[in-house]
Amino acid sequence: MTQHFLTLLDIDPANLNHIVRRATELKAMQHAGERYEPLYGKVMGMIFDKSSTRTRVSFETAMAQFGGHAIFLSPRDTQLGRGEPVEDSARVLSRMVDVIMIRTFSHEMVERFAAYSRVPVINALTDMYHPCQLLADVQTFIEHHGDITGKTIAWIGDGNNMCHSYINAARQFDFLLRIATPAGYEPNADIMHAAGDRIYLCHDPMEAVHGADMVATDVWASMGQEEEQRQREKSFATFQVTPALMAEANSDALFTHCLPAHRGEEVAAEVIDGSQSVVWDAAENRLHSQKALLEYLLK
Repeated sequence: MTQHFLTLLDIDPANLNHIVRRATELKAMQHAGERYEPLYGKVMGMIFDKSSTRTRVSFETAMAQFGGHAIFLSPRDTQLGRGEPVEDSARVLSRMVDVIMIRTFSHEMVERFAAYSRVPVINALTDMYHPCQLLADVQTFIEHHGDITGKTIAWIGDGNNMCHSYINAARQFDFLLRIATPAGYEPNADIMHAAGDRIYLCHDPMEAVHGADMVATDVWASMGQEEEQRQREKSFATFQVTPALMAEANSDALFTHCLPAHRGEEVAAEVIDGSQSVVWDAAENRLHSQKALLEYLLK
């Protein structure tokens, strides 16, 4: 049976922990200039319905460093953009490449594609989940603070795809996630319910970050929500991650953000550019954690 990675729940906790720890090993090897090409001759198809910087560069670089090759496919380049059924594209592409990465709007599209693919399909972001970012965030936490099991993470802001993946991460990596959102912007109820006591939902950022080991946030209006920007600025006005908010967390608490960030909106410049920020480590770790994921799925 083909192993896909559409959400963090697709891989059991033991193997997820192996992947994030393997990512740090691969990072050390790459920094030492060690040549390691386990995917020599392998090809990744990269389907992008949504633009990206970190996702494209990290996956293309991962395949190049592993001795493989990546093909960038936008809607302009494929029959998917001209109305070919997702199922047919999946049948054809999976006979030609070894792994497929998809960054799109609808999570249902990725599920349909995976159902008809002969090769592993990786969710590189949908409207519901962003699991690859969580691999990098957990790897980054472990590198700075050790085991994440039993720790407290605070999510401040929209109950969006990143929040949903943090909820799944709390289940899989066994940490407590405190979520603070404005009323009306809560995460999906079913996703929260499935997490049980691994999550705590409130509407007060100070309550969520109290004693936290890491604070995470995201933009107030994601791609496709630009028309809601002004209303969201009003709704989220008290949800900016500021130095005062970080002071309510543990003294050695980390701050992370999946990027791109809007300084002065969801996060103050003093925080994202400050000493507690691990944003740039997490951005780099997208490369290493995705290499570990590819190694796991293909080897």
